[in-house]
Amino acid sequence: MQVAILMIHVAIAIALVVLILLQQGKGAEAGAAFGGGASQTVFGSRGSGGFLSKFTAVLAAGFFATSLTLAWYATQASQAPEAGIPDSELIERQQGVPTLDDEPNDVDNTAPVLEENGD
Repeated sequence: MQVAILMIHVAIAIALVVLILLQQGKGAEAGAAFGGGASQTVFGSRGSGGFLSKFTAVLAAGFFATSLTLAWYATQASQAPEAGIPDSELIERQQGVPTLDDEPNDVDNTAPVLEENGD
């Protein structure tokens, strides 16, 4: 579930960047009043800006929601018990294998010595 939300989050982020780059800035409309554009005036027609700005706001709200959801998942993961490799002592106790700390008295711990040839 978290991976799906992360993928949606990245897709929304890319769409936001594209939509923001597609929109005209406020300065582009001011230049039209001085002969730059015939159909646009300083406070006149916005063209497709209305739709793009509304869709950008919807995507921004979605980005905010997915950010909060991912943050919630991150806090839940940190509160979960630690999953991983248990201590070796615990494994050895469960398997009934003596640990390194257990020193049986009847075990010879010396290493064998190789005999030297007199050649």
